[in-house]
Amino acid sequence: MAELTDLTAGLLARCDLAAGQVADAARALAAAEVADAAKEQFLLALTDKGETAAEVAEFARAFRAMAVDPGMGERSARAIDVVGTGGDHAGGFNVSSVVTLVLACAGVPVMKHGNRGITSKCGSADLLGALGVDLAASPEKLRRALDELGFVFFFAPNYHPAFKHVAPVRKALAARGRRTVFNLLGPLINPGRPAHALAGVFAEAWVSRVADALGALGAQAGLVAHGVIPAEKSEVRSQESGGKTAGGIDEMTTATINHVRGCGRLAGVDDVWRAEDFGLRAAGFDDLRGGDLTENLQILEAVLAGHGPAGLVDTIVLNAAAGMWIVGKTPDVSTGLGEARELLLGGAVKNKIAATREFFSRP
Repeated sequence: MAELTDLTAGLLARCDLAAGQVADAARALAAAEVADAAKEQFLLALTDKGETAAEVAEFARAFRAMAVDPGMGERSARAIDVVGTGGDHAGGFNVSSVVTLVLACAGVPVMKHGNRGITSKCGSADLLGALGVDLAASPEKLRRALDELGFVFFFAPNYHPAFKHVAPVRKALAARGRRTVFNLLGPLINPGRPAHALAGVFAEAWVSRVADALGALGAQAGLVAHGVIPAEKSEVRSQESGGKTAGGIDEMTTATINHVRGCGRLAGVDDVWRAEDFGLRAAGFDDLRGGDLTENLQILEAVLAGHGPAGLVDTIVLNAAAGMWIVGKTPDVSTGLGEARELLLGGAVKNKIAATREFFSRP
């Protein structure tokens, strides 16, 4: 096995990592006996060089192999993950969590992978936990949840024990404002291995590379998106975006200019989507803003009661319709908009939340 210090030297010389070298690096990063300083130097050198799509895919492959297998079996072939990388610092509401519920109501199985808020005040685990999901549920109960509720949530810390010995390094680097390859892996290492994905990334520069990585990992069909916030709609200005300074968010919205790239069956998709392309009204980014858990629960209650921000409602509807299209339920995104809106506002999602609470209250 190559030493991490040797791999770091190659990265500093701007050499890309071969697949075997990535596997060696992943094992070293997960090892308790490898010094944190060596891990930090490697991760910084990799970031500074710039990860290739192939490197990202190989890291995902390595950490998938180390993950706990929830045993979803053939369920994975029909399922989709709706997930973002996080790290955009845009302060958006938990759109993907609500999209998960809409898709489950539409008969699209969802295997959502996520965590508590790290760069946001309220992560998917925070919101879904408050809606009744048991974050500590056993794999057996989660298999039943997918069968009965149509969705399941994999709480990342329960499924990625290999991350334990790199967590202090990641935390220290994050405190210094430095990202690592781990900031890209969330959408790629879902332990349930769903065959479809609707993934958001924190910077436009990563749309194509993450799409290519998903394709390399065998995704049947997927769409990767990044939403650029027009200057007049947001005060967000600083994020990594291929050397450009721009405000953006790790998902597709009706308040942003959305750069999208497909993979698998949708590999030919490489486009810019706007709300108007789907007959929706362009929103101001304030419609998308979230807050802490209490605030987001209040926003969700308003949405389900029919008086939430119009831009947020349309964004949830747009993403849910995109999810239906990705799995092949509809021939295009526009076809699913009406069904998604009816499920969100007509009581189905509210009933799904009640069913979720009831399911996880059972022994």
